[in-house]
Amino acid sequence: MLSSAVVKTKCTLDGNTKALGRIFADHGYRLYLVGGAVRDYLMGIPNDDYDFATDARPHEVMAMFPHHVIPTGLQHGTVTVRFRRQSYEVTTFRSEGGYSDSRHPDSVTFVRSLESDLERRDFTINALAADTLDGTIIDHHDGRGDLHRRLIRAIGDPDERFAEDALRMLRACRFAARLDFDIDRRTFEAMKRLSSTLTRVSAERIRDELYKTLMSDHPSRGIELMRTSGLLDHILPELVRCVAIAQGGMHSMDVYHHSLAALDESARHAYPLAVRLAALLHDIGKPSCRVEGEDRCTFHGHEITGGEMVDGIMRRLKSSNEERQLVSLLVRQHMFNYTPSWSDGAVRRFINRVGKDNLEALFQLRIADACAISGTPSMDGLWELEERIGTILDSSPALTVKDLAVDGHDLMAAGIKPGPVLGRTLSALLEAVLDDPSLNDKDTLTALALGLQS
Repeated sequence: MLSSAVVKTKCTLDGNTKALGRIFADHGYRLYLVGGAVRDYLMGIPNDDYDFATDARPHEVMAMFPHHVIPTGLQHGTVTVRFRRQSYEVTTFRSEGGYSDSRHPDSVTFVRSLESDLERRDFTINALAADTLDGTIIDHHDGRGDLHRRLIRAIGDPDERFAEDALRMLRACRFAARLDFDIDRRTFEAMKRLSSTLTRVSAERIRDELYKTLMSDHPSRGIELMRTSGLLDHILPELVRCVAIAQGGMHSMDVYHHSLAALDESARHAYPLAVRLAALLHDIGKPSCRVEGEDRCTFHGHEITGGEMVDGIMRRLKSSNEERQLVSLLVRQHMFNYTPSWSDGAVRRFINRVGKDNLEALFQLRIADACAISGTPSMDGLWELEERIGTILDSSPALTVKDLAVDGHDLMAAGIKPGPVLGRTLSALLEAVLDDPSLNDKDTLTALALGLQS
């Protein structure tokens, strides 16, 4: 629901913002709070990320605050003002020329008109401004009306807005997911027409918008809008191939819609980004592994195939190595099948395979997956495994080669030659210690290692 603030004509501004605006006014200029902060104020959403716009040129702003301005983006008219121990990003009103690269304007012209500045923005709900002197809200494009209608609508001609920067199409999906809004029909039709132009946008910018969508409260809304507009074909075509892949058994949804449900469950539980990514992509390998059966399809090995595919997807998106490795691991390991019959050695091997730092994320993925299947599944087995893992970790067992009481230097000193044999010997010692932690003693392991050489 919209806050009642949507009908107000003024923003309530803090003392610093008013004082900053007064300095501009005393020098003959005007300062406005613009964009998301005004939008979120009207919706009753907390937002302390303030952007300001002014009719003062950058050099005029710098003259107002000598020694307290950082020229962070002079070519775009942006400076950062240090005021009362806070940093405020201030941008001169501007109009823009054509966008031959579908991202950057070919030219930027500084103007004195707030109206001209606001009309170059992407969506009506982001083209709101508030006068810092008294909080009066300026709305030239019926942004407040679109907030009330819960609509994402491009300013002016949507084809022109998206031709200027194709990433705006993804931003429309992201705002719809964040605010639980719909996209205006004309705006959405333009997205469908121009979806292929997203290929002109860098992988890093696409990744950042995708991640922001996943971290919203309604991420599946954003992903589905990407799919139905055609954008997802250029971001995650592997996920699009999951549409209409029936599963049967406990699954009432196809692979794609189950993946969206798992994503929403991860959002409902406020899980971190890596888990949300893994929830969206955990069954990405199923179309490649699908085998028709008499009663239902099977997808043997889809987690291994999926893990490899996720590695490729995240390389394509230029994700960090750490992020890529974690999400790939979560997808590879999500099909673990714990039973109370597991020995302690089996539990220790599970910890070794997953990594103790990744266990929480894997359990979160399992919960999101299970809830997406049946709503309120019994997680007794998972809690039992978690309890057994806690008991084992409390005893500080050796879980990796690095935890062994001997290392390669010790074994070479005992007479084992360096090379592949040494690595295999250390791996064999770890296997023995995972079964029996009491063996993790230097003399015992050295004797075992020498025995393996005979």
